[in-house]
Amino acid sequence: MGIALLGSMMLFGCRKIGETAPETASAGTSYVSEETAGESKTETKATEPPVPTEDPAPEPLVPEAIEPTPAEDALPEGMVKSYLTGEPVAEVQGRRRPVAVMLSNIISACPQSGISRAGVIYEAPVEGGITRLMGLFENYDDLEKIGSVRSCREYYVYLAAGFDALYYHYGQAAYAIPLLESDHIDNVNGMEYSEQVYYRTSDRPSPHNAYLDAAGIAAGIDLCGYRTSYKDGYDGFFQFASQAEPETLEQGRNAAYVAPGGYFHNNPWFSYDEASGTYLRYQFGEPQIDEMTQEQLAVKNIIVQYCSWKKYDDNAEYLDIDVVNGGTGTYITNGKAIDVTWSKDDPWGVTKYRDSNGEEIKLNLGKTWVLIVLDNYADETEIR
Repeated sequence: MGIALLGSMMLFGCRKIGETAPETASAGTSYVSEETAGESKTETKATEPPVPTEDPAPEPLVPEAIEPTPAEDALPEGMVKSYLTGEPVAEVQGRRRPVAVMLSNIISACPQSGISRAGVIYEAPVEGGITRLMGLFENYDDLEKIGSVRSCREYYVYLAAGFDALYYHYGQAAYAIPLLESDHIDNVNGMEYSEQVYYRTSDRPSPHNAYLDAAGIAAGIDLCGYRTSYKDGYDGFFQFASQAEPETLEQGRNAAYVAPGGYFHNNPWFSYDEASGTYLRYQFGEPQIDEMTQEQLAVKNIIVQYCSWKKYDDNAEYLDIDVVNGGTGTYITNGKAIDVTWSKDDPWGVTKYRDSNGEEIKLNLGKTWVLIVLDNYADETEIR
């Protein structure tokens, strides 16, 4: 344990940010009352006294009509909607900060462990034609093996910050150091906390044998003194459709097969499974599975996000991928796809995805895989 990964990687592990209290809100119900007074006519004779009349009783108060919430959207006591999947989860799980873990994705590091528990997975190219994954986890309390954990690239720091996530990585490229030193991200670096947080196995060669478990996640939080609840005012990264009214993309084009362009090493693709309504993941010519469950990875939503990019310098292979300044993309779910645009109001904030009418898209409930594709490979991305 504690074996260094890359000699050039420096130690940047903890930044403390103060505690903030969650917002609370209350709602009241207003009622509208209507009263009508009746009119009465009484005929009298000149020789007879008038007959007394009684005013009609007032009508009962009528409450303002309130549309019922569909049963599918009603949350049991103690449950909240997950910010990662939109699905009901225990409040203690759904309102604590998720962890973002950098995962190796070369063939000698596969299959990954614990990856099927990630509510959101980002995949992006790194140097050498390979891709690296970042899984966002909120359901990890019983996980004994997450990984293998690899080093940070600077564009992933922006992505993790948008989820207000605790960022776990083992080393970093030099270009990411200023971001990791900033107050915008809370990170736990394996180069600094190797034995206290991470552990190594003997079944794979270094650097592809560093792992994380639930105890290590908790140790990292304690060592660095990070807050565990979402920051004040945070209300999620994605918008979600309801269970009662799922997003069908009826006007979209067919999307039973999805293969991102420019992913030369692993050549991944997704195949739509009508029976489950999910997209099954493949790479290296075979199903991609979780080592712990031996089951194939499957997601409900796919977002292809096209990004401009450049190399940092002529002598380096490191990619400078722009995940901040906006671009185009594709939203895919339920066997259909539509074109979208993406933008950010704040480099460290959430990414907004909008349809051709400028409306923010709603994801269907479930897991999401975001494919970061270099914009010059947009035409090589297959969606059919």
